[in-house]
Amino acid sequence: MEEHRRNRQNRYGRILCGLVFLALCGTIFCMGVNAREARQEARKAEAVKEAEAEKKKAEKEEKKKEKEAEEQRKKELSVQPGVAVGTTEASDEKTVYLTFDDGPSENTQKVLDILDQYDAKATFFITGQKPEYRPMIKKAYDAGHTIGLHSFCHDYEIVYSSEEAYLKDLEEVGEIAKEQIGFVPCFIRFPGGSSNTVSRNYTEGIMSVLVPKVLELGYQYYDWNVSSGDGGTATTEEIIAQSETDKYHQVMLLFHDAATKETTIEALPTVLEYYKNLGYSFKAIDRKSLVVHHQVNN
Repeated sequence: MEEHRRNRQNRYGRILCGLVFLALCGTIFCMGVNAREARQEARKAEAVKEAEAEKKKAEKEEKKKEKEAEEQRKKELSVQPGVAVGTTEASDEKTVYLTFDDGPSENTQKVLDILDQYDAKATFFITGQKPEYRPMIKKAYDAGHTIGLHSFCHDYEIVYSSEEAYLKDLEEVGEIAKEQIGFVPCFIRFPGGSSNTVSRNYTEGIMSVLVPKVLELGYQYYDWNVSSGDGGTATTEEIIAQSETDKYHQVMLLFHDAATKETTIEALPTVLEYYKNLGYSFKAIDRKSLVVHHQVNN
């Protein structure tokens, strides 16, 4: 009996030892699994951290490139005395340079919306006449359009009263552009164009003085080779007819951006369709663009 009892105790002992061993093995196994899982989670967390770091780095690089590109754009479009602007040699590339004088105005947003629909870029020769619409200057610039200078007051009697008066007016409208887009553009359009004769009423020969002067100061002036005729009273149909031509590979097209130019807004989509169907592209003026000059008549 005693021996049987000892044998039974030994069996229990062995079972207990086995259970303890199994528990210990299970614990070690679980610890191993947990350790592996912990390492896997740590690797995942590190991978996520590295991915986020790479993303932030890429975003930083992209912002840096965007900033550099914007600075380069500003430099290329700004007035730089001694640096030539544009070319007078027309190419065979079919291009329309849409230009809008006298804005910004109540109609500027309508013009921008239409241009956006056709993925067309344009140039806005601005004035200082309507301060409440000046934020449209930056909006146009940010949309990829070029900002040029037209006149601060657009009053012929004041602007063309003397060389000093014209340059003062040009400086004032340049400051408006600088307030909105951070620099003074090098592209200008004389009120009435360089061929105007109305200036003779105020100063004889002033255009012959101003034309070389603005070039000396680092500006380039742009006239046009096609006029929409919207400077005066014109119907939508008349504007369309006067705007459309296949005479030039490179068209410098004159429009006006003013509250009274509803017919211009109505005509613009048809004009864009016309040139688009002929295979023209629509570009904003830059330093490499065609320069159209009229004959100076005063």
